Amino acid sequence: MTNGIRLMRKVLGLSLFLLSLLAVAAMASTLSDVKARGKLLCGVNPGLNGFAAKAADGKWQGFDVDYCRAVAAAVLGDGDKVEFVAASATDRFDLLQKGQVDLLARNTTWTMERETKMPLRFVGISYHDGQGFLVGKAIGVNSALQLNEAAICFLSGTTTQANVEDFFRLKAMKFTPVTFNTIDELVAAFQSKGEAKCDAYSADQSQLYAVRLKLAKSDQYIILPEVISKEPLGPAVRQGDEQWFNIARWTLFALINAEELGAKAKTVDDMKANDARPELRRLLGAEGTFGSDLGLDNDWALRAIKAGGNYGEMFERNLGKGSQLGIERGLNAPWNDGGVLYAPPVR
Repeated sequence: MTNGIRLMRKVLGLSLFLLSLLAVAAMASTLSDVKARGKLLCGVNPGLNGFAAKAADGKWQGFDVDYCRAVAAAVLGDGDKVEFVAASATDRFDLLQKGQVDLLARNTTWTMERETKMPLRFVGISYHDGQGFLVGKAIGVNSALQLNEAAICFLSGTTTQANVEDFFRLKAMKFTPVTFNTIDELVAAFQSKGEAKCDAYSADQSQLYAVRLKLAKSDQYIILPEVISKEPLGPAVRQGDEQWFNIARWTLFALINAEELGAKAKTVDDMKANDARPELRRLLGAEGTFGSDLGLDNDWALRAIKAGGNYGEMFERNLGKGSQLGIERGLNAPWNDGGVLYAPPVR
């Protein structure tokens, strides 16, 4: 073996070693930043009832808000150590890419194009949704098939218009798109209070329920029966940070598993001490090294559940039959209760 070949191998080995060090440093960066800052920066919808909105006292509340608090509790030990950053449909990905938020939890649809063309990764499906149409009863429409030649309104920066284009093309129908940057602008137009007029508004069905609450005489508006797309909504993080990706992902999975196992915000401490089920003991940190495997302590999931409850508690409080939105669990019921909600086990 010549000296030149030996030198090349040494250089290659050193390069690979340095690259591995850089990869490890990159993976730890978000967790380190959050701990050093002492708070989680979470991008949320600026005003979508049920998912993320400010209450009269100025405090953020909603399903996505509760997930952010669960992550903060898992990482920082306190679900209140969160700064919520209002993220519009058009700037949400820039905020994440530029590091202005650590986590994006903004009713965002997981698509192939978003995950391959943008430097982000979806951590899982937090809400199984589908796109539909909201119309006023006054126009006398009870099916999307009656919306030929209608003016249909959309929020810019979303996939909703493309889905309607696909649906209308298959049905040999036409429509006029009208786009807006904010929900408030859209609501004004939908009620004919702006320069543009909407015959229908198309968005994820969960958003239609939330927007209907903003309308005067909301009982005069209906959501049409057709669901024209799959909309798997979920949180996202930046690519290249596997440790932070795992923390965000397994916090979501922990909340889903907690509902399946019957672990609630007010019962987890007692269950950790007294429940003998192995799967529950692993989830709550009584057995195994699952917390340290994430770079956290073993009570990470217990704290996440205590912050706002398990997935079912979060859903019912913010979106379910006892909330203003009154949404049925449907697909978002656990897999063993008629839905498709399913999380890998902690083991």
